[in-house]
Amino acid sequence: MSKTNSKEEDLILSWSRGMGMDLSASQMSLIGIYLDELCEWNTKIDLAGPADRDGIIRELLLDSLYAARFLPEEGSLLDVGSGAGFPAIPIKICRPGLRVHMMEPSLKKTSFLKHVIRCSNLSRVRVIRGRVEKDGDLLDRRGYDVITARAVAPLLKTLTWCAPHLRPGGLLVNFQGKKFENALREGEPVLERQRISLYKAIPYEVPGKDSERHLLLFNKQ
Repeated sequence: MSKTNSKEEDLILSWSRGMGMDLSASQMSLIGIYLDELCEWNTKIDLAGPADRDGIIRELLLDSLYAARFLPEEGSLLDVGSGAGFPAIPIKICRPGLRVHMMEPSLKKTSFLKHVIRCSNLSRVRVIRGRVEKDGDLLDRRGYDVITARAVAPLLKTLTWCAPHLRPGGLLVNFQGKKFENALREGEPVLERQRISLYKAIPYEVPGKDSERHLLLFNKQ
């Protein structure tokens, strides 16, 4: 049984409803299982930056749920540098029709991801151990409809590594802080070369955090 309390549930549900997403009881149960396993493993292995459960929810989970609202119900998604599973696992819970590949170089983290997938009984999810800049041959050669990248590398490197694996018409989702314009200007040659363009830069703030964040959505021409 999940250890998610009513206060946590209210925060997650109100955040999701504010974005027009109503999470079902089964989806909330899966989120609870995920948080339980992550918090337990995080006491033994450094999987996520925030050490406490509330920090994980506010710093990582809510971000992931925010991104899910902009994604399609079906198709293929590659999450680069999945770490402890953000944003891929919350997105998969919100968008169960997506076929998800999670790429992560750490053996300990890939072991955790496989464990969570088994515990949650998530289908059409594959964990790939590797680095996108070196092990692209392990990925789907047809490319992906969506690529997500959170705290993988500076923006320029992220775009350079991820764009070649994005299908034409696909969406690349990147998480940034308040200041990203300089990095974006420096990346203009990469955008042009990879035939991708910034579709939207969406500012937002998560409850209990003062810093403004941005979700960057890139389209491949």
